[in-house]
Amino acid sequence: MSEHNNPISNDRRHLLKAALAAPLILNSAGAFSATADTAEIEAEALRKLHAAALAEGGKLVIYAGGDTPVQQDAVKAAFQKQFPGIDINIVVDYSKFHDVRLDNQFATNSVVPDVIQIQTVQNFPRWKRLGRLQAFKPAGFENIHPSFKDADGAWMAIGVIAFSYMYDSSVVTAPPASPQALVNPEWRGKIASAYPHDDDAVLFLFKRYAEAYGWDWIRRFAAQEPAFARGSHTPRLALTQQQKIVSVGGSGSLLDQSGKVRWAIADGHPFLAWGQRAAIVKGSRNLSAAKLYMSWQTSRARQQAASNGWSIRTDTTTPAGLRPVWEYANAHLAEFVSFMEDRAEAERWRQTFAMYFGEVKGDASPGWLGLHPGA
Repeated sequence: MSEHNNPISNDRRHLLKAALAAPLILNSAGAFSATADTAEIEAEALRKLHAAALAEGGKLVIYAGGDTPVQQDAVKAAFQKQFPGIDINIVVDYSKFHDVRLDNQFATNSVVPDVIQIQTVQNFPRWKRLGRLQAFKPAGFENIHPSFKDADGAWMAIGVIAFSYMYDSSVVTAPPASPQALVNPEWRGKIASAYPHDDDAVLFLFKRYAEAYGWDWIRRFAAQEPAFARGSHTPRLALTQQQKIVSVGGSGSLLDQSGKVRWAIADGHPFLAWGQRAAIVKGSRNLSAAKLYMSWQTSRARQQAASNGWSIRTDTTTPAGLRPVWEYANAHLAEFVSFMEDRAEAERWRQTFAMYFGEVKGDASPGWLGLHPGA
């Protein structure tokens, strides 16, 4: 039986309510491998890099993929609290603009950022081949999962982001058991979604829905009259502002089940997780500060505190009810990277969804930043 026509009995739901009953799961090696020495080594490395960054002038510019100008404010505040005296400027824009912006800056000898962290993962191997990235292996580099780093340290993931569907628990008492159920009549006119043909991660998520459920599901989803908007922050925003009660194509955490918005995945059904890659730009004007930032983001302490419970490292404990993200076959970690590398295929999917859902409308949610923001 084909994947399109194979119904999943009872949907084998994997929502957190059931998952929290599971025992504590440690790293993929089956043991807790971090030691006090690891923490001490990393802490000492951070202290030295902080001092070096201050001596260099205490500046740092980061280009970060995202949806709103304030999206990285919490990261900035946490960094400045731990490393006072560093003037960190995080410029947020869609990854698909930041990558070509940096390419143009290379071409015009006008590079601005010290660090770039974006969703368009296919750029990092290319930039490495072109000699545009500064190799760096922070303390604890050996504990980063192999799929989340370049072996030479040219780039590494600084965190795990996951996209799925979510619902307003204050209104929805019987949520969709899986994404497949979103085409059921009770959800007509009640769904918000990010445009799949405006964001590559949402594009991949809808690609997997089409492959799992068939093109008739996509047709039926379009007939539900979903409210599309630009930016992967908008699915959650539509729920918090009580515009809709179900949404698709945004990030969340299975650990965050106390609030009104509940993010969900279903066992045997597609969702998406990927490592948000980052790298130091070759010729960085603030190299020590860039190394400090990369070391801090990938440190065991920082990864252990990840809000969604998923770490890039193999020496962190996984919260009860979760497994390490690389153990979820339906997260499609490796497949997303392959998809991003085939730009012609991505473009075909993008234009196909435009035919089903209409052209993308609305201004870019981060604003229009031009060629050299942060300069």
